[in-house]
Amino acid sequence: MTAAHPRITIRPETAADIQPIARLLDAAFGGAAESRLVEALRADGDLALSLVAEDAGGIVGHLALSPVAAPFPALALAPLAVTPGQQRRGIGAALVAAAQGRRPDATIIVLGDPAYYAGLGFRPVGWDCAFSGPCLQAAGPHLPVQARLDYAPAFSREFPPEES
Repeated sequence: MTAAHPRITIRPETAADIQPIARLLDAAFGGAAESRLVEALRADGDLALSLVAEDAGGIVGHLALSPVAAPFPALALAPLAVTPGQQRRGIGAALVAAAQGRRPDATIIVLGDPAYYAGLGFRPVGWDCAFSGPCLQAAGPHLPVQARLDYAPAFSREFPPEES
């Protein structure tokens, strides 16, 4: 249970969660690219942390962290998703807070909406990586002015839309 959501439990994923997570990601992102990314990260052994938010009806949110090669402990947050009917209720923020609490040693890096992530304590960083730009943000104990980052190999793969 979370303080903000007494009916929501945040916990690590289990094998039984894999298909519900994929369905959630497909619904939240309107396609299979994010679920295929998570599948690739999982297959490569690059899911450092995978959390689900669950209510009585099942999984309503998911967050994945994967290792980033950096000159300090760092993890990439991707993806963060909440089922469309439960969005804008703080579930995503609760997942991020839970991830930060489980990995206080690591700087968490995200490529996402600056307005949303600023509210969660992230700030823009001008680090050198494949995703450099105004949407690259970080939060955590290590925020140097300059750094070079290398994401897990799954982030370099293309996940074209599946044929119907």
